[in-house]
Amino acid sequence: MSTLGFTDARHLVTRTGLGCEWNTIQRYQNLTRQQAIDHLLKNRDMSLPRAPGMSPWSRIVSLKGNMRRKKMIMRISKVEGKKLQDWWIQHLLKTRSPFLERMTLFWHNHFPSSIAKTQQAGFLHQQNLMLRQHALGNYGQMLHAIAKDPAMLVYLDGYVSTKDEPNENFGRELLELFTLGIGHYSENDMREAARAFTGMGLDDRSGKAVFRANDHDNGVKTFLGTRGNFKGEDIINILLQHPRTAETIAEKMWHEFVSISRPDTRITKQWAQDFRASNYDIPTLLKAVLNSAVFWAPQNRGALIKSPIQLTIGTLRALPYNSAHTDLAHNLNIMGQGVFAHPSVKGWEGGKNWISTQSLLRRNSMMTNLTRGNLNEHRNRGGIAQKLPDINPQQLRDWLLAIPPLLAPPQKPGKQRLARAFILDPAYQVT
Repeated sequence: MSTLGFTDARHLVTRTGLGCEWNTIQRYQNLTRQQAIDHLLKNRDMSLPRAPGMSPWSRIVSLKGNMRRKKMIMRISKVEGKKLQDWWIQHLLKTRSPFLERMTLFWHNHFPSSIAKTQQAGFLHQQNLMLRQHALGNYGQMLHAIAKDPAMLVYLDGYVSTKDEPNENFGRELLELFTLGIGHYSENDMREAARAFTGMGLDDRSGKAVFRANDHDNGVKTFLGTRGNFKGEDIINILLQHPRTAETIAEKMWHEFVSISRPDTRITKQWAQDFRASNYDIPTLLKAVLNSAVFWAPQNRGALIKSPIQLTIGTLRALPYNSAHTDLAHNLNIMGQGVFAHPSVKGWEGGKNWISTQSLLRRNSMMTNLTRGNLNEHRNRGGIAQKLPDINPQQLRDWLLAIPPLLAPPQKPGKQRLARAFILDPAYQVT
């Protein structure tokens, strides 16, 4: 079997990583497709930077009550939330397993939450660790874990859901966003699911999830045509048996790795069948996606719009620009992709939603700021030109752009000047 070569290696690296890193492309171009995909899936460096200090749940509970204390909670969560954002962003910049982080981001968006609602950075940190643990593992296990995740219990009000006052938030999002999708369940199914999840709470001291039997609805429920005295885990098991759960994930994989276009249902249904047959083994699904003809098709090159994280973090990982004076967390927030700061329960919608008149101005401003500096390479011998690969202008273009540039190249010579022109070209916005 032939090796990937530069063009296909670049495509695989940019679609599955955090930027078109030159050294990784060089390594992969000498591997076969299967060898490169196997390396992606096996490269799981779980080491993380030291987490920032975060207030325990017991302190937050002790502050609840009057308005003055609520304002104190808000101040604490804002400061600690910013520290947590910086913590993950710095890891995204330095991780040796970019595909693992890419998948952690994928699940972070599939199971959205936010510091604004939870007001508990410690819970979001725990959730982040859990998502990374399962990111390349088993979806069924992750779904069971998220139902008992403290951050999710607070974010969707599951920790206050009792048999007398069942809260429907988690049941609704479980069906609409995490598994079946709209049109594949009834309102009664959602209400019955909510009843099944009653009784899950949080221990005031430890902040760990606890099941309180006295608060659980022990009545018989009818869910998706099945009757029983269901608890939350029973609902999840029923959903995992439904074909639409695997299809929902397969369709999201299409938008993550193939194209912003409408998924080809013949293809995604086959991916979903493989996924279900493997008992929801995520690497099995990823192998189906990354080995598919649509993933490698020429018409799908440049068919995805870079998210703000891919655009910003990807540029800094691929090119030696200095971000020391750039508040990346703040910039990602205003660009619409603040980590731990989803705008709604639907997460970041992505695709065409990344691009608008206002967002393009912000994206271009970010790239302009990152690439600013003295472009005279004779005077600026400490600039990035000395650190770029020893390649000609055509190779530089092929490395940085998935499609041909839309703007004319600069008239003045210089590798750093040309690199900056490509980064500021509209073609750089896609991958």
